[in-house]
Amino acid sequence: LDFAAFHSIHTLQITTHQIAPSTMGAHGRVLIPYPIFSGQPPTPKTAALSAIGKCRINPASYTTQIHVSAFADIVSKTILQSTATSPEDTKKFQKQSIALTTHYLIHLCGLDPSIVEIEVVLPPENVLNSGGCLAACFLDGGCSKIVVDGRSIEAVECMRLPRDKICAHYVANIPSVGYIKSLAGHRSIDIKSGVNAVQSLPNDVEERDVVTTVMMTPPKIGDGHGGDGDGDEAIAKMLEEIGLFTAMGVNVGLVNPSAKQLGSCFMEQARTDRVDGLFTTVVTTRLNEALGLVYSSKESVIAALECNRGVYYSRSRAALWRKGDTSGHYQNLHRIDIDCDADALRFTVTQRGKDVKAFCHLNDLTCWGKPTGFRGLEETLAKRMKDAPVGSYTKRLFNDPVLLRNKLVEEAQELSECVSRQHGAEEMADVLYFAMVKAATLGVTLDDVAVELDKRDRKVTRRKGDSKEDRIKAADAILKK
Repeated sequence: LDFAAFHSIHTLQITTHQIAPSTMGAHGRVLIPYPIFSGQPPTPKTAALSAIGKCRINPASYTTQIHVSAFADIVSKTILQSTATSPEDTKKFQKQSIALTTHYLIHLCGLDPSIVEIEVVLPPENVLNSGGCLAACFLDGGCSKIVVDGRSIEAVECMRLPRDKICAHYVANIPSVGYIKSLAGHRSIDIKSGVNAVQSLPNDVEERDVVTTVMMTPPKIGDGHGGDGDGDEAIAKMLEEIGLFTAMGVNVGLVNPSAKQLGSCFMEQARTDRVDGLFTTVVTTRLNEALGLVYSSKESVIAALECNRGVYYSRSRAALWRKGDTSGHYQNLHRIDIDCDADALRFTVTQRGKDVKAFCHLNDLTCWGKPTGFRGLEETLAKRMKDAPVGSYTKRLFNDPVLLRNKLVEEAQELSECVSRQHGAEEMADVLYFAMVKAATLGVTLDDVAVELDKRDRKVTRRKGDSKEDRIKAADAILKK
């Protein structure tokens, strides 16, 4: 990166809704500024800001008693895990610490680690005292990266994690540049916000080149109702500063931003060729099923981040459209993404509704008619639970848990013995049917399963995966009946 060239630039013109290739990350994706929750934990309102797909939390900086106690409990459990003298105790404390971490992230911080990338800042002393177990615990609990003081080489080494899971953070200079690059795949640094923010980077060229993210405190938010930091002039200056860094391929983290600040940063990275200035937006489920096609504006995206719901722009009414305010079919917002060309948005949501979960005005889940496949089966099972026709086999399974258990075991055994592609597909369909019937009795949805699968993908600790003898014996007993 040619940082020196930027010092000779007197004025950098940032054209609204246009993006240059240089603002793309290493993998061709747009660099989106993301929120840093520092000094104050995410609240039900501010946690919605994580919907831009990424955030950073700093548990040790939070002073609310419930967060302090919860983090202390996690640290204590991981220390017990690291000092356990038997495999049984090690496993027990590991499960307890992961459960505590998951509760901390989801219930205390209001974050969704299955779909949002969560970076967590951990104190070096806690990492060392737990023998690195604390870092693994937060990754197993759903976090995507561990952020640790880069000056504590011992703590970075102690974690024994893949490079891409570690971010070394610095307040000023970056010592041991070459060695830290070999340990940490990401490096962040605090900077001073101002007209020449880029000049607050380290003076040493090699140190600058190692920076992948800068932490910037945005202008004062004021009273939250169009105060200083939310004013157009203040936001314009902030966008200009951020543009300098993203043009270098360096991402920006905003410390405790407002929805307007973050939403403005997000939409600055998008472009549109529509004369009305709107952005084509695809609305999908957690399984990436398209619910419908809508349009967004900068104001609608900011509104969505403020209320954590699907909010779009209605062309017919020429106004913001808060999905569900009239119909009752509202949406929980999980994530907003910009596509690879930066000219379309995707809202990932969970569709809600009192009578039926419908996105379409025709009372269907999608604007393309009735769903098929897994989602179609899920809808059918939901209907059978409420009102099944006479002689319904599905209703019989709902009413007979022993029969349902036996059929699950039976079909799984038949699948395990398949040798042909067609037979395998048939038996797999049987297993999925009975599994989804069981899930329906528990109130488990396909989206719930997707959440669990995505959470497991983040884990760094893996079990051996050996079969359990007692479960095999129980299954054999069922099959012999």
